[in-house]
Amino acid sequence: MTARLLATVCLACLTAAPALANKVFVSNERGNSVTVLDSETWEVLTEFAAGNRPRGITISPDGSMLYVCASDDDLVRVFDTDTYEEIHTLPSGPDPELFILHPDGNPLYIANEDDNLVTVVDTETHQVLAEVPVGVEPEGMGISPDARFVVNTSETTNMAHFIDTEDFQIKYNVLVDQRPRYAQYSADGTKLFVTSEIGGTVSVMDIAEDGAPTLVHKISFEVPGVLPEWLQPVGAKVTSDGKLLFVALGPSNRVAVVDAETYEVLEYIIVGQRVWQLDFTPDEKYLLTTNGNSNDITVIDVEKLEAIKSIQVGEQPWGVVVAPDA
Repeated sequence: MTARLLATVCLACLTAAPALANKVFVSNERGNSVTVLDSETWEVLTEFAAGNRPRGITISPDGSMLYVCASDDDLVRVFDTDTYEEIHTLPSGPDPELFILHPDGNPLYIANEDDNLVTVVDTETHQVLAEVPVGVEPEGMGISPDARFVVNTSETTNMAHFIDTEDFQIKYNVLVDQRPRYAQYSADGTKLFVTSEIGGTVSVMDIAEDGAPTLVHKISFEVPGVLPEWLQPVGAKVTSDGKLLFVALGPSNRVAVVDAETYEVLEYIIVGQRVWQLDFTPDEKYLLTTNGNSNDITVIDVEKLEAIKSIQVGEQPWGVVVAPDA
């Protein structure tokens, strides 16, 4: 067989190969477990114990390890994503709720709600590298695409704190609305979106080349027939092209779709009860929501902007993460 013919055959084989499914991991806060689903069939594969009150959840860049904030155990549990066996634990301060992993997989930045610290942990040596004092009740964690800054939101201080990842010092503080929950950078690092649960808004910041933030807009929400106090922004995700922002609106049972360039609300998608956190599949074809009071996740078709499926998981699902492509 000639080299050209062999290359043609190989290309045809690759083209004909079906897309590989990704595993979806859902932390069940009250069920003390993680539910695993198949992103192609949306079937539940298994459910395994994950410590006491699992909330924040993420995956290593190579997809091999699952990190879970076991809030009532005051530590982070690390599991093998193939066998679901616990590999080891990582130290954290009291009541870890959310964290963010460095794009390289090390270190891990953890918000510790009860002691007003962000704990920085080396994922290889399992040692605490730093403890950064922040505002009262730290919650949300975000990281700039260049990994220069980690952003923590403090619920009671109502601030976004910008922590330099080189010296672990806070370089900027930005006041946002009441009870900030989540911080999400755009893929190009030029914008930061911070949700405020009680304030009912999303604060938009322009990010300068040196990482300095400037508050430029606040997105608010209004749905006919829904009480304003039910529109509580929590989780948020931005498409990689920077065009759409999706915001989980808590007890309103809706996800808002926002034009991330004009900040106009385009659509409200009805999902399950008390929608909390969000994650895309790697191809961004689907967006998944955790719905804590209906004990399910909703699958949203991103192109059509509509909910297409609901899947029962464990008790009070909180966080969701989709494994990266192999």
